[in-house]
Amino acid sequence: MSAHLRFPGRYARLVARLRVPGGFLLVIVFGWLARPSALSMEIGLPVAAAGLLLRAWAAGHLEKNIRLATTGPYAWVRNPLYLGTLLTACGLVTASRRPVLALLFALVFALVYLPAIQLEEEYLRVLFPDFDGYAAKVPALWPRRPAAPPRARFRMDLYVRNEEYQALLGFLAGAAWLTAKLVWM
Repeated sequence: MSAHLRFPGRYARLVARLRVPGGFLLVIVFGWLARPSALSMEIGLPVAAAGLLLRAWAAGHLEKNIRLATTGPYAWVRNPLYLGTLLTACGLVTASRRPVLALLFALVFALVYLPAIQLEEEYLRVLFPDFDGYAAKVPALWPRRPAAPPRARFRMDLYVRNEEYQALLGFLAGAAWLTAKLVWM
């Protein structure tokens, strides 16, 4: 993350704590404002699913606080979970057909997720001495193909331990809500 995007530590800690409750509020606003069409869902839901798959792939390589994740999607981008969240949000916003939701999600990403990324990376620098070398080679949010990606297999036990199935359940609930709004409203 470039120096001009740095957030004060106090602010970053506050938004990190508010991220989950704020997410629930965002879901309610999304559900209320969404006005999907068949075409918007045909375009948006696959994009959202791609973001969800990226999150799942990342979760299967992440051993939180034990090992610095550098394999799988972490060889391409330092924050694949956040990138997956961004893709999922873009897909759901597209499916919702509401530009105001795009603006809202962009603001939330800029004001909540970017500081959370900064805070997490500060924590990783303390926890893993080799983080700075990794960060020098791998971009924060815009993937870049590594010269030789480190090999490691996806681990379903990590996917489950990281509770990434909750994102799948949330996506399915969102897709079901959009479908219901399309059919009955």
